[in-house]
Amino acid sequence: MNIWSALEPSQLINLAIIVPLIGAALVVLLGKYPNLRETASIGTAIILFTIVLGITDHTFNDVQMATSWVALLPGLEIAFLVEPLGVLFALVASFLWIITTVYAIGYMRGHNEANQTRFFCCFALAISTVMAICFSANLLTLFIFYELLTLSTYPLVTHAGNEDAKRGGRVYLGILLSTSIAFLLFAILGTWVTAGTLDFTPGGVFTNSQSSGLVALLLVLFCYGIGKAALMPFHRWLPAAMVAPTPVSALLHAVAVVKAGVFSILKIVIYIFGIDNLSQIATTDLMLYIGAATVLLSSCVAITKDNLKARLAYSTVSQLSYIIVGALLATSVAAAGASLHIVTHAVGKITLFFCAGAIMVAAHKKNISDMVGLGRKMPLTMIAFAVGSMSIIGLPPMAGTWSKWYLMVGALEADKLIIVGVLTISTLLNVAYLLPIPIKAFFNTETGQQPWSWSETKEAPLPMLIALGVTTVACLVLFFYPQPIIDLINLIPSVSTDTTGLS
Repeated sequence: MNIWSALEPSQLINLAIIVPLIGAALVVLLGKYPNLRETASIGTAIILFTIVLGITDHTFNDVQMATSWVALLPGLEIAFLVEPLGVLFALVASFLWIITTVYAIGYMRGHNEANQTRFFCCFALAISTVMAICFSANLLTLFIFYELLTLSTYPLVTHAGNEDAKRGGRVYLGILLSTSIAFLLFAILGTWVTAGTLDFTPGGVFTNSQSSGLVALLLVLFCYGIGKAALMPFHRWLPAAMVAPTPVSALLHAVAVVKAGVFSILKIVIYIFGIDNLSQIATTDLMLYIGAATVLLSSCVAITKDNLKARLAYSTVSQLSYIIVGALLATSVAAAGASLHIVTHAVGKITLFFCAGAIMVAAHKKNISDMVGLGRKMPLTMIAFAVGSMSIIGLPPMAGTWSKWYLMVGALEADKLIIVGVLTISTLLNVAYLLPIPIKAFFNTETGQQPWSWSETKEAPLPMLIALGVTTVACLVLFFYPQPIIDLINLIPSVSTDTTGLS
């Protein structure tokens, strides 16, 4: 039952954006009382999730939800519209905000982090901008809140306040703002001049009467202008941001930032260019193969990294390009795989980052070479790491299996055998840089050691383990019960998981 059913649909959109802002204000007001502050954070996150569930219910019931805040110029307004792809992303972000907040409480206290009030406040502000991105009705609204997301997460990236954090923050801000101004802004202006509208429209906004060369250029500008998608060579901000605390890394990689990037590209492909028209655009294959190259090259770099968070960062660069590749394959099944990968990668990767933070808090280890035999001391954490790794790899019975399956089928449908090869090689590389970590932790022990006993264990604080447990279970549950997510994806225009017609 939808507890928000008494409200107007437009009010639900406003609430989804405003509730995290209220949460941020409460965090600041209760800053001197840590228990109350964190209760406010968790409470706000839970309320937001129920609101998004209400929006989801309306979406399945085909209720139209839209609202407008302000008209800047005729035809240009800050407006919001609920569509299934945005609902999917909102579900992921709002649910994982709850889990990440629980985790952050254990991490920030266990690590004795300073400026915790600022941390929880900026986290809430970031989620508010993400909700606005999810429900953007046009490119202008998307652009405004995309930039606000960058600015609200900058204090989180530089949280430590040391020179490394400041350097990472400069790279983060520099690349994301420069790509937005140099490419994304011009792409939006070009769309306005060419199509006469910035509204997200099922089937796309371009017609055959418009310049094919200009439309082809706009696709390149959008792909590189959305720097949060971390397409090479504009990916360096993501590894640079790993100086941030682990809950921030979870926010960057799974909850908000990078997902906002690939979500934006996917939404633009579906609602600005149109899946059915994409194959006729001259630069589609070019960007497709750049995405495929990013998949492989970043995986190769990941193998060379001994620092666990750095390895996971390059893994994310690779996995994000799965979504870009799925969008640019220009088939309904591939787009479905890309949409589903937003969800499956989120739960898998957040599990891995949660494990990395747990290891840092409990064992004070950052490098993989120092984690040999760690499974004896942190068995629960390393089991969770193994589950998250298998999900990222796409091994049954883990969530990542389904998104990779649909991407493979989509590549075959598009007759892109080279992409099938890329996805296969990438999966093998995933195995090479992820599975050795839990294997070494459990099976590489020093000679002469006594048999393992529970008395040896030294796990992270309980809130961190609870969060870890939830995301680990989610990796399993989404394999056995993916249908609700798949049903939502099938509501997206020109996107379908139906493979019965493929020969």
